[in-house]
Amino acid sequence: MKQDYTSITHLGAKLLPMIITALTFLACKTTENRPVAIPSGFDWQGHRGCRGLLPENSLPAFLKALEFPGVKTLELDLAVSKDKQLIVSHEPWFNPAICLQPNGDSIRIKEAEKFLIYQMTASEIRGFDCGSKGNARFPEQQKLKTYKPTLREVVEAVRAIRPDIRWNIEIKSQPEWDGLRHPPVEEFVQLVVAEVRALGLQKLATVQSFDVRALNALHRQAPDFQLAFLIENANSIESNMARLDFVPAIYSPYYLLVDKALVQKCRSQKMKLVPWTVNDVKSMRLLIRLGVDGIITDYPNLIREVGKN
Repeated sequence: MKQDYTSITHLGAKLLPMIITALTFLACKTTENRPVAIPSGFDWQGHRGCRGLLPENSLPAFLKALEFPGVKTLELDLAVSKDKQLIVSHEPWFNPAICLQPNGDSIRIKEAEKFLIYQMTASEIRGFDCGSKGNARFPEQQKLKTYKPTLREVVEAVRAIRPDIRWNIEIKSQPEWDGLRHPPVEEFVQLVVAEVRALGLQKLATVQSFDVRALNALHRQAPDFQLAFLIENANSIESNMARLDFVPAIYSPYYLLVDKALVQKCRSQKMKLVPWTVNDVKSMRLLIRLGVDGIITDYPNLIREVGKN
């Protein structure tokens, strides 16, 4: 087969800035042995609760994250059930790597499409165990039997302990998933807006997404909401922002994409910069010195180490 060298060159040109930024970041990281002063109001976010310690997006994980005083925000992901309930889940299906069927059987990878959340009721979803199996990527994670809760369940349980906690709620949508793995994006957004308002979270919540369709719909439907633009590509901030109809409150890239220039560009547009997902103390220190406004982490237990010798 003839190789398309034009495409390879184009891909390399797109990836080169990200590779250079990442290598520069990693080189600087090796010198970050000094403690750093954490700015007042810094937004430490517990990713999927505290995925490094307890099963992701579970009630126990969110409650555990509250034990770390530095945590200001709980980050979570949303899917939609057949009966239009907002389910806290990173994937709109049951991930075979971390979930078991209600009868305890494993889920085969090639059969994952049979276990779509959008094709099940909230009651049916509750029967799956997404904690006993653990997560091979996070060996420190405690194994325990748990389920995918609704957004309302999580908010009510957390609010009983810390009513002032903030929320970072991700809409997990993609164009090819519309009507199959989740409702059409406009309807998905409507469900989220309605529930955030019903729970009284307008002033405590950020809604984030990689999907610019969802963000533009959110801006139209709820212009009072604080929104965050999730980024995982190597495109320039100018190129990414051109895809939106507005300037969001927060720009949220993969942490290896952050450099001083990005910090300055976000400040010039009056956007906060909150990178994901940062799981080591040296990277946290470097990012704080660069001037980020918050950090999303699987390990909120590391926060106290950032300012220590």
